[in-house]
Amino acid sequence: MQPAPPKLLAGPALDFSGSLNPERYSESMTDFSALLSGRTSWRREIAAPVRAFLRTEAGSSGVLAAAILIALLWANLAPGMYDDFWRTELSIGLGNDVLRLDLREWINSGLMTLFFLVVGLEARREFDLGDLRDRSRFVLPLAAGVTGMILPVLIYLAFNAGGEGAHGWGVAMSTDTALALGLLALVGRGVPDRVRVFLLTVFVVDDLLALLVIAVVYSENIALKPLALALLSFAAVVVLAVLRVRKAWAYVVLGVLTWAALLTSGVDPVVAGLAIGLTASAYSPGREELEQATGLFRLFREQPTPELARSATVGLTATISPNERLQYLYHPWTSYLIVPLFGLANAGIPIDLDFLGQAYTSPITLGILVGYVVGKPVAVTVVSWLLTRFSGGRYRPQVGWAAVLGSGTIAGIGFTVSLLIATIAFEGPLLAEAKLGLLSAVVVASVLTWLVFRAAKLLSPPKKALALLGDAEMLVDLIDPVDPERDHIRGPETASVTLVEYGDFECPYCGMAETVVRDLLRDDDLRYVWRHLPLSDVHPRAQIAAEVSEAAAAQGAFWEMHDRLLANQENLQPKDLLRYAEELGLDQERLHEEVKRHVAAARVAQDIESADLSGVSGTPTFFINGQRHYGAYDVETLKAAIKVARARAKISR
Repeated sequence: MQPAPPKLLAGPALDFSGSLNPERYSESMTDFSALLSGRTSWRREIAAPVRAFLRTEAGSSGVLAAAILIALLWANLAPGMYDDFWRTELSIGLGNDVLRLDLREWINSGLMTLFFLVVGLEARREFDLGDLRDRSRFVLPLAAGVTGMILPVLIYLAFNAGGEGAHGWGVAMSTDTALALGLLALVGRGVPDRVRVFLLTVFVVDDLLALLVIAVVYSENIALKPLALALLSFAAVVVLAVLRVRKAWAYVVLGVLTWAALLTSGVDPVVAGLAIGLTASAYSPGREELEQATGLFRLFREQPTPELARSATVGLTATISPNERLQYLYHPWTSYLIVPLFGLANAGIPIDLDFLGQAYTSPITLGILVGYVVGKPVAVTVVSWLLTRFSGGRYRPQVGWAAVLGSGTIAGIGFTVSLLIATIAFEGPLLAEAKLGLLSAVVVASVLTWLVFRAAKLLSPPKKALALLGDAEMLVDLIDPVDPERDHIRGPETASVTLVEYGDFECPYCGMAETVVRDLLRDDDLRYVWRHLPLSDVHPRAQIAAEVSEAAAAQGAFWEMHDRLLANQENLQPKDLLRYAEELGLDQERLHEEVKRHVAAARVAQDIESADLSGVSGTPTFFINGQRHYGAYDVETLKAAIKVARARAKISR
């Protein structure tokens, strides 16, 4: 395969002779290079969506727990005031048409639509960019998610068959993924992110199916005309998404129309959020799109007019997928405001000894409690084991068996969707019993999960790694494997962990990362690889610096020149580059001639092409044993990631 031609800035900005000083570019771009380069920030950045999702859920769990506690206190200290407040009506009218709902209904059927929009977005992201992009990996989450709903429902019906609580079987089926992730961060401290990703993957399926149950089973007196209107407006959303129409107002209008039509039809309108979320595609920003955005900004910098400002803004926004933009916009609001409001409006129940004594002998409370804390872990663990055994390991969990069991126990937390179904299926004392069952399951499931991961931590390090991480093969993100004959490598060939960095000699964060890499290389079981990704649209001297390093490599001094360039990023003019060659004792005339003729341009272009194939668009970007590292790249974070990679490598040996 022929390497792609290098993408250079036109003209003498990259001419080694230095006939035109490129400062007019660098001076205007310095303050904005962090925005336009696509690189991550030093210690904190907009991480990969799944990591951001996990962190947001963990952080918001405390807010939700506080809201539940306030609701319980409010309902017991002023029960009449609690119920009266949430039954307050709020109306919106247009002419003779009036939409009248009480505050609780506005939250449950209105604001919660945005929550399920985020659920749909995360499900779509997993299909487009996550583990589920390998469709065979969807088999186990689907089977575990479905069985993890069916078994708790069967247990619930065993307690309630033929009784007044039988219609509420849907209360026992759905895991509250958000709350489960949050509490897992508290009771499973030190658990690898891989475990949280497994939990999220399995129970995104749970959320999707639970919403379908609400739409089909818990919707009454369905009106066909409004339902047909909802389907037509949603079809229009799908068409716009397929055509990649970027008019936000069009989606808002159609989304509101779909929601209102579903509400009028009798189908719970929260389904609209889920369906619309699934239409939003997810993809990584492309380097070419980022370069185009840089060009738009440069035009604005040279002629700052409102038209060019809007053009630059639109160009920057267009590089980010609709899925990520919507998650960035709505996820914090749903996690920190909407779901806690939902808990505040619905979790309040008067509690006294007589009620507790009656409720804990009620088939509704017991069916929910046993269904969650027994049915969920049994279903997830047994189905995962059966699929692994009978498929010969083809379908297997991407974590260890302790992590599978822990995911099953924490899945015994059902709150948001379950409480939503409870408010539809029950009222009065039956609703209070259902709420108590759900709250009790949260406590018991959290304790069981703590016990599982506590037991795993008591194992020896090799057994602990196997119990938590498993031995399944991970998806490889690095398309071009490391080639000792071609790549620039530091560290032992036999190292169990390989750290690959795509870097730019002019990128200041690459310079900062270099000190971290030097610290990491004290580890005698680490191999480090540098690959070029000069971002020439924002760093005009990066390409020529990369070619100089390759010219030095031809004289056996790549790493010496690599270190010199990163240590002197502000001084990469041609005279500086020649001085570095002299200081390193290289043949300056030969180096000058090779760089002037761009002898190494094709070699640099090979690295650029491999970056494109691996979805890399900014610097520095790291891969650890072939998997892309998302997150901060300070010493502590990278050491932790390398530790996990080494544990997995030892398991697979």
